[in-house]
Amino acid sequence: MLQRFTSLFPIWAIVLSGIALLYPGIFLPYKDAIPFLLGLVMFGMGMTLALEDFLLVFKRPKAVVIGTVLQYALMPLIGFVIARTLSLSPELTAGVVLLGCCPGGTASNVICYLAKGDVALSIVLTSVSTLISFIMTPLLTWLYIGQTIDVDMHGMLVSILQIVIVPVALGIGINTVFASRIDTVRHSFPAISVLTIVFIIAIIMALNRETVISAGILIVVAVILHNLLGLASGYGLSRLMGLNEMEARTIGIEVGMQNSGLSVALAIKHFTAVAALPGALFSIWHNISGSFVASYWAERNISE
Repeated sequence: MLQRFTSLFPIWAIVLSGIALLYPGIFLPYKDAIPFLLGLVMFGMGMTLALEDFLLVFKRPKAVVIGTVLQYALMPLIGFVIARTLSLSPELTAGVVLLGCCPGGTASNVICYLAKGDVALSIVLTSVSTLISFIMTPLLTWLYIGQTIDVDMHGMLVSILQIVIVPVALGIGINTVFASRIDTVRHSFPAISVLTIVFIIAIIMALNRETVISAGILIVVAVILHNLLGLASGYGLSRLMGLNEMEARTIGIEVGMQNSGLSVALAIKHFTAVAALPGALFSIWHNISGSFVASYWAERNISE
């Protein structure tokens, strides 16, 4: 039942988003809880990892390096170009670029499994990009939009340490030390993460009700393009660099699916509620597109 609930994530996100747009007052009182809620999601991610999972970095460094580099090279650039091309407002531009500067999302691991990709590689890529995000995300955000909007690099770095690194490290530590004792509850963490992310999305929709109504189509187009170009370029460039089909699928999914919850939390804290909108919409869309990509690839045999 929990797996079924988790697989219907896009449906729950759309339903709660609709409720938030119609009755924003339900969710507005919880806007200050977003960093804590995301920290809970990151703790859940850490609870599914062990130190042994990172050995793949040394066993297959080429795939890990290529995937990580493409993650941080492609998505910020694609987001910046899309925002400029569509002439988005400074706040929405900041949100799209910030989204592109975030690490890979945990949902990519599930999509990778469904697409017959390399799940071990996906987990390592998500983990590595997450662990270096406290440097890469503030730095890249400042490089792309620091000339047009104030970017608090130090404050963003501290926020990522508090929201991401500490909860993930704590989760890994608990899972490593008490692995056998938490087997019975570990399977519940994906469902808890889905429920938490859906609630975060609803809060953002409530905060941005007027913006969604007035600029909805434009920002939806930006989010869809950002995700699809990330998926396609991540896969295509991986193949051009000599990686096999399974590795290329994995990196394509990893690059195209961002940790949109982190972008939402950082946007709320360091920019504006409007800047959090791209991340909230991305949370819904990339799970929908990811499901279609997984279905398409799952029906096709892996070839070198």
